[in-house]
Amino acid sequence: MSGADLTHIDTWLFDLDNTLYPPEAELMSLIEQRMTRFVEHQTGLSREDAFALQKKYLHEHGTTLAGLMAHHGVDPEAFLNEVHDVSMAGLTPNAELRDAIAALPGRRLVFTNGDKAHADRVLQALNLANLFEAVFHIALADYIPKPHPQTFRRMIQAHDIEPSRTVFVEDTARNLMPAFDLGMTTVLFGPQALRNRDPFVHHRTENLAAFLKAAHVKETRS
Repeated sequence: MSGADLTHIDTWLFDLDNTLYPPEAELMSLIEQRMTRFVEHQTGLSREDAFALQKKYLHEHGTTLAGLMAHHGVDPEAFLNEVHDVSMAGLTPNAELRDAIAALPGRRLVFTNGDKAHADRVLQALNLANLFEAVFHIALADYIPKPHPQTFRRMIQAHDIEPSRTVFVEDTARNLMPAFDLGMTTVLFGPQALRNRDPFVHHRTENLAAFLKAAHVKETRS
């Protein structure tokens, strides 16, 4: 199968969690467990009901944090510090992915609903930190998460991005819709990506390193 035509791309935008590492690393599982405990303690609900509320806020607000801020006045930094205090032991550097990202022509950025400290820890654990120009994190978005269009506009303005020359790689399909609407090229990554049929997804892959290596990209002068 021929590679994707990405010869028009000069800005490479990547989600962080479950995108720059595979979901089987289970880092997000550890974070979600801490989220449930936080909701449990904040609300006094049982663990089962706290988990249900956590997922309800995720669905309705884009992140559990956004729901907690809207309905419970939770301090975002206290929440983020608590839920991201997890071991990075499950993360293993992927040399093939590192080489594929390093070979991409143009700018490379991370766009995450996590905070800066978490992004820095993950990128260091994956040996990818020096490959990215910047991280646009949740605090820079005033804690308004993807997929809110306002957050995309803030990110674009902050980094002077031209959407028509940008590709956005994500593991959550709904986060690709605003990118598509703005004119970005969208890539869905993950174990179920090939089953996706959303019209706002341009490309789908279960192997990000292979997808990037096979893609046709802009030639750079030596």
